[in-house]
Amino acid sequence: MSISSVRAALESKLNSITPALATAWQNVGYTPVTGTPYQSCFLMPATPSNPTLGDTFYREQGIFQISLFYPLLAGPGAIETRAELIRKTFKRGTSAIIEVRGISWDRGISWDDGIIWELGKITVIIDTTPYIGQGRVDGDRWHVPVKIRWQAGIIA
Repeated sequence: MSISSVRAALESKLNSITPALATAWQNVGYTPVTGTPYQSCFLMPATPSNPTLGDTFYREQGIFQISLFYPLLAGPGAIETRAELIRKTFKRGTSAIIEVRGISWDRGISWDDGIIWELGKITVIIDTTPYIGQGRVDGDRWHVPVKIRWQAGIIA
């Protein structure tokens, strides 16, 4: 339940970015349109951590990667602008509350920087500034990955 909730929160945040960009969701069919930019996203969970002993608390963590694909030989401007917009949207310290069993460090039901304890919820926290990776040629596209580190405290 926690990984699917984390995915839903992160994908929802990505989907809220304007202007909208066509998205290839993980394990969902998508056919790129020639000459049109798009993004794909991947939730890459890492090994959970157990920062406390003797209880049911653990921390899910991982990377949410957004891969940008723009037409080749169009210059770096548009893709770099989009990568910076993603970085700003998922800035370090933001968090998203999720209505499931768990723990929350958030004051509301949206992304913010508040810290309080509430039962019945978990919060996905962006713990570092997103990393904009090296661009490379991928078929007829220029591909730039944006990696977003996240963590979520869970009570099982």
